[in-house]
Amino acid sequence: MHNDRYSTQSNGSGLDDDSSSFLENSRYSGVRFRGLRTRADSGFRPFGKPKIGSTDQLSSKYESLDYDQVENWVYLKEERKTGLKSSRILRIELARWVVMLLIGMITAMIATIIDVCINLIADWKYGLVGEYLETHKEGSLISKPFFIWLAIDVGLVSIAAILTAYLEPVAAGSGVPQIKCYLNGVKVPRVVRVKTLLCKVIGVIFSVSGGLAVGKEGPMIHSGSVVAAGISQGRSTTFKMDLKMFQYFREDHEKRDFVSGGAAAGVAAAFGAPVGGVLFSLEEGASFWNQSLTWRIFFASMTSTFTLNVLLSYYHGTPWSLSSPGLVNFGQFANQSYYGYEIPIFFLMGVIGGLLGAVFNAINYRLTVYRIKFVHQRFLCVLEAAVVASFTMATAFLSIYFSKDCRPIVSTIKHPIQLFCDDGQYSASANLFFSLPEESVKSLFHKDAGTYEVTTLVVFFIIYFLLACWTYGISVPSGLFIPSLLAGAAWGRMFGIFLHSIFPDDFKLSELGIYALIGAAAQLGGVIRMTISLTVILIEATGNITYGLPLMVVLMIAKWIGDIFNHGLYDIHIQLMRVPLLAWQPPPMSTTIRAMEVMSHPVTTLNVVEKVGNIMDVLSDPTTNHNGFPVVDPHEQESFGTFRGLILRSQLIVLLQHKAFSMWPVVQDPRVLLGIEDFRDAYPRYPDINDLNISEVEMECTIDLRPFMNPSPYTVQKDASLPRIFRLFRALGLRHLVVTDKSSEVIGIVTRKDLARYRYTSRGGRVTIQELDIVDG
Repeated sequence: MHNDRYSTQSNGSGLDDDSSSFLENSRYSGVRFRGLRTRADSGFRPFGKPKIGSTDQLSSKYESLDYDQVENWVYLKEERKTGLKSSRILRIELARWVVMLLIGMITAMIATIIDVCINLIADWKYGLVGEYLETHKEGSLISKPFFIWLAIDVGLVSIAAILTAYLEPVAAGSGVPQIKCYLNGVKVPRVVRVKTLLCKVIGVIFSVSGGLAVGKEGPMIHSGSVVAAGISQGRSTTFKMDLKMFQYFREDHEKRDFVSGGAAAGVAAAFGAPVGGVLFSLEEGASFWNQSLTWRIFFASMTSTFTLNVLLSYYHGTPWSLSSPGLVNFGQFANQSYYGYEIPIFFLMGVIGGLLGAVFNAINYRLTVYRIKFVHQRFLCVLEAAVVASFTMATAFLSIYFSKDCRPIVSTIKHPIQLFCDDGQYSASANLFFSLPEESVKSLFHKDAGTYEVTTLVVFFIIYFLLACWTYGISVPSGLFIPSLLAGAAWGRMFGIFLHSIFPDDFKLSELGIYALIGAAAQLGGVIRMTISLTVILIEATGNITYGLPLMVVLMIAKWIGDIFNHGLYDIHIQLMRVPLLAWQPPPMSTTIRAMEVMSHPVTTLNVVEKVGNIMDVLSDPTTNHNGFPVVDPHEQESFGTFRGLILRSQLIVLLQHKAFSMWPVVQDPRVLLGIEDFRDAYPRYPDINDLNISEVEMECTIDLRPFMNPSPYTVQKDASLPRIFRLFRALGLRHLVVTDKSSEVIGIVTRKDLARYRYTSRGGRVTIQELDIVDG
């Protein structure tokens, strides 16, 4: 349903007169009326059918994270003990820094393993295939290196695809959209599991080594996040191992902060950009930020960069040289400068990058929709990856075979391929196709003028641009940064060659490497639409602050131009996943929408002292899969009751699991006294309600919910506006927001999906507030 919220007559509260007067005079006896829908974490019943490829729907399967602290009696009891022991506060704060240290070090170790393994496999592959190309290039003999190269690439990529499709599908892609959702407050299933990490690391090694148009940088962000989620909990539920460490951090609030640090450490390890990592977590991920968290995340990023530097220095045989701060090394731009009058030229390159990025995203969107429709069985996912690997290898081989661009061999060429060139020469096309993507990027940045013919660059750009579009989204771990940078560097260098050819020799222009860098930034900015963090990442990766201005300008223009046509690629994939992501700001012009229109209604409530049987019935009911329940005083049938607090499904399950209820219905105090450690031990995988063994006698017992409920959750009055609710929800990281009337009686509840379904759109010059459908699945 897509409603223009301002095309209806309203009484100022956002509801029509009949509905408003009904709310004022009735006792809200479960009646459903215009503007109110039951949904989300409070018990949503989906409506509407899923439309494959639609970006205007939200899925009911996603739950929210609890960033808000539940200040119940159990929590306050522990806090009172803490207040008497200042040493405990210091230990907890010290533990946060220790966890960040471990996150940075382990993320760097994983990055080192990935880099070393990829280099070893790639050196073996290119060495073997290169040898056969030199010795079997006449007539039909050329088929032998072709099929050897094909078999190696298909075999490596198939391993990555099998791991992803059959073991952990969430490990596919870069993982950045999923981590962005997690940090926004959405619980994406299995995204931070150890099994996901193993499939991600092994898969990215084989997918990059297999010659696909992918990078290893995006998966590093996901890997760092998984490391952070695991280390901070001091245990692994996958391996059923509990070290009894960091138990205080076993809650969504703390875990989410550490995942922010893990994402930043992943960026720092990938690009050698610790400051860029911090800004990435701020710009693309974390919804909640404070000064102490900033310092800890920066510490994790610096640790990651330094540890990776040290480990790679030993691998390269130059211990402690500290010349490899990240997996991507763009080389030194020390002697390359630009001129102020070239800024307008860079503006134009930003426009081109935005247009090409919009085309890239549009093509990839349609390919992704096709995959959702037809490529959903596991063997088809593996088959598609093998087909993409075959086509990638075949196009690279044919480009090298038919290329006549020969250059004198220099010592910096790692795997020179002579093929049909004269002695002492190598194929320039092979230098681009027959090497790792990072090496190709560095070559386009730093090779002298005349290294590549325009024809070679045109062919390479078209092929690689289309291959990158096709590859991103298949069932292998794959990064988007390097393919975008490589395609952009190719057309950027072409653009520089064109300028040098039309201007006279005495007119000073920057070297071709500068244009390649600006083109790479424009292409990447046009695809993913990042500005601040990407500028800093590229500045740190190039090691030259003087490029800050042109990079920032180009990235901003590329984003502005691209946003005219579509969203960034990460956002498109998030919308295709139907994730209820909350934007930074509420929709403009939504002030007339009131809480009564936004909230879910009717609401399932529990009494302060409730029968076990009633709790079991509520939790077992599949039609009301609630995750939060307002707790009320005993009330008459025609009302929901006076609001006393809020209790979560997970808390109720722990209470039932430990049988924290009286043996006799007349006794209200629980025989089993639970502490906060009991709730932390159950986090995050709580047992299913159907797995609990509750006898008929126990069904008649009661539970006093007052010690365990949150007695002071955030609430709003029914006339509160959507922007006010949105800012409260977003700033505090809420999962539930109870709506009450003037008598403090519950009338509804607001959750993430209730807010995310309102989306601001501007089409054809007309501004509307679009109301999205929420579907099952």
